[in-house]
Amino acid sequence: MPASDPAAALRVLPPGAQPLSAAARAYNLQLTRIDKLRSQLAELDALGQQHRMALHSAVEPLRRRLASEQRGLALALDAHLQGKLLSRVQADTARTVLCQLARVLAEAGDAGMRELHDRHSLRTLAQLKQDAADALRQRLEAVLGEPLDDDGQDMSAEQLLRAGMERLRRAQDDSRAARREAAQARRARKKPGASAHEAEQQDADTLLRRLFRQLASALHPDRETDPHARLHKTALMSEANAAYERRDLVALLQIQTRAELADPEAVRQLPDARLASLTLLLKAQVAELERERAGRQAALAAEFDVPEGVSPNANTLLQNRIDQTRELEDALAQLARDRAQVDDPARLKRWLNAWRDAR
Repeated sequence: MPASDPAAALRVLPPGAQPLSAAARAYNLQLTRIDKLRSQLAELDALGQQHRMALHSAVEPLRRRLASEQRGLALALDAHLQGKLLSRVQADTARTVLCQLARVLAEAGDAGMRELHDRHSLRTLAQLKQDAADALRQRLEAVLGEPLDDDGQDMSAEQLLRAGMERLRRAQDDSRAARREAAQARRARKKPGASAHEAEQQDADTLLRRLFRQLASALHPDRETDPHARLHKTALMSEANAAYERRDLVALLQIQTRAELADPEAVRQLPDARLASLTLLLKAQVAELERERAGRQAALAAEFDVPEGVSPNANTLLQNRIDQTRELEDALAQLARDRAQVDDPARLKRWLNAWRDAR
């Protein structure tokens, strides 16, 4: 077993030449799956951090150049709008282009572009933001089937989205609680002893609780007089509390080993019935880690705009970085062409007419 395997000491080994029992093999399998899932979670975290750094290095300079070129184009259009070169229709088109550019830059924090937008637009950015929030409120209330309980206060689109998601979360929690209660009621109607699985689950819960109580008793920092030992026990107790909260059997067993409270051979001498109960806890832990892995994959895909159905990995994120770089370079090239036409009065009107016709 590799020395880097954190669960090696928790596995059941075959006694001499005898093969492992089915219960021992099932227990070991779940430990292996937990190790693999935790490794995958660490790899996802490292992958995300590496891609953020590479993306920042490759893309941010291009984004800054793009913002600078967009700002320059908006100011050039503003200068033309101060004169009498353009017809009314062409001036309206120039204002539309200017406001689109200025809005993007203002939303990124450019106060000068905010002022420029509001000077040329019929509606200020604040009014447009409120329009978007009002539209979002209507959509959320339509989904929820009832008004948001915000006492009629004005809320931004971000605040409305958080409020709506919180309401949906509460509704989902209520629905899950109702399903749990219904399942408990169905189990209560069954005859005692009808389910061996339930007996194993109860035994597993008892084992987990007993293990935590043993750790809490042995690691209680108030019972330690040595300052360094008290700090060590405080840290271990904090880890144990967190592990028990998430029902992490492996972490509790490892804390027990680190605290030198466990017999290294104890887990290898457990009877099959006890191993079956521990395996149930491990299976629940595997399911939780699988959900966490799916959540992190979805978060990375959303953060980096990975296409739907494509898993974020080193290759797909590299392609994402290449695509973003190419898109920005294309946008910069187009802006350079646009700026050349805007700066030439003889070509400006044709450019505005072509822009309007394309829309």
